[in-house]
Amino acid sequence: MPLSEFELPLDRISTSDAFGKRIFLFPREVKGAFRKQRLKLQFFLIAFFLFLPWLQIQGRQALLFNISERHFEIFGLSLRAHNAPLLIFVFAAGAFALFFTTAVYGRIWCGWACPQTVFIDGVFRKIEQFVEGPAHLRRILAQAPFSLNKLRKKIFKYTLYILATLVLTHSFMAYFIGTKELAQMMTQSPSKNLGSFLFMFISSSIILFDFAWFREQFCTIVCPYGRFQSVLMDRNSLVVSYDLNRGEPRATPQAKALSKTHGRSLGDCINCYRCVQVCPTGIDIRRGLQMECIACTACIDVCNDVMAKLNRPADLIRYTTLSTHQLKQEKKSFNFRALVYLLICLLSIVALMVSLKNAKSLEIEVIRAKETPYQLQTLDSGVVMITNHFKLELSNQSGNPHELTFKTEADEVQIITAIQPLKIQDEKLIQSDVFIRFPKRLLLNGQKNISLIILDRNTKENEVLELKKEVVLVGPFL
Repeated sequence: MPLSEFELPLDRISTSDAFGKRIFLFPREVKGAFRKQRLKLQFFLIAFFLFLPWLQIQGRQALLFNISERHFEIFGLSLRAHNAPLLIFVFAAGAFALFFTTAVYGRIWCGWACPQTVFIDGVFRKIEQFVEGPAHLRRILAQAPFSLNKLRKKIFKYTLYILATLVLTHSFMAYFIGTKELAQMMTQSPSKNLGSFLFMFISSSIILFDFAWFREQFCTIVCPYGRFQSVLMDRNSLVVSYDLNRGEPRATPQAKALSKTHGRSLGDCINCYRCVQVCPTGIDIRRGLQMECIACTACIDVCNDVMAKLNRPADLIRYTTLSTHQLKQEKKSFNFRALVYLLICLLSIVALMVSLKNAKSLEIEVIRAKETPYQLQTLDSGVVMITNHFKLELSNQSGNPHELTFKTEADEVQIITAIQPLKIQDEKLIQSDVFIRFPKRLLLNGQKNISLIILDRNTKENEVLELKKEVVLVGPFL
């Protein structure tokens, strides 16, 4: 016989009944020190997510992952198709930064910064509260039979859900196609951008399904991060923990009877189940650390509120480490594994910086044309001139246009191009023909090595760089 309607089962997760049917959670609202900080962080993160695509750094979008055009912008760092391997360093730095944070601070990402938590708690539950009221009224409404009032509230709620989802999806899409392209698409018919429209529709459907209905099921069933925590965390990682020594035995009827007959003192936990009622994933933190716990600290705030009303010390449930809480050991700031994560993260950042420093903004390849290797021409003066034909492949990998002019160190060698200076716009790949004309006497055994000097002018920054390419001139052996 359960002690309370809020007593959770031992043989299954609390979000499913004995037949596997979904049980919806209606977490109660909570106030407290941690809640205030989370609300501030949620407001910042939501604003950051919505406005970041519109932020410009040096005239370019602050964060852009344009996979179709192989163009990536990461806070002033521009990566193109040839830089794609550098994304390994970017993602490695981010992944090991998360590993380090988890090893030291536990699942603070899940409860404080994960988009799943931030948008459900900061947007969708706020809509629920606005339309249907606090948790107990939402529970009553969900269990009530069909009525026009219930239908009206559901329609209104899901209308707001859809509007919020469309805002989020459009902001999400801006990270992948760019804000300029997104603004243009929004003014056009869906048939003109059918692929993007389908992507938007599918993404909106997934987000609406997740944030409006699936919710904590994603954290407990789908998300792999909860499974990783047992590998990433140890006894020195911060966790939300219930003090068994101080809280037990709880003030249940059975414990009260034993205390009267045997003079046994009760613990500070009065078994009010407030910690269970506020949990967004439906666990009882008093049963120890569980995979479903996202360290949102709601149970800490509500328990501290109860303790304050009972004039008992706070932190019956608190942020601590297992080593200091259970083993009574001295807290360590970092352990060896956390330092390894931090070291790999820093090495990834250093490798990225070195790779970027050595990267070339303009790639130039000089390839001999496939037709006749050379052409002969005899001038009126009797001098035999030889012409070699080359193909230039130019790839502008910077974000600025360039102008190229060509020359050699030898005065007798002429460079002939259709256009000079040769202009190449930012992020473009072009081919051009270059003819090199020289007197036959320069050849030795039918060939001559020269340096083709390319003056590269960055038209935006007005800088001129000098590049050299070794070219082999060929002609007759005689």
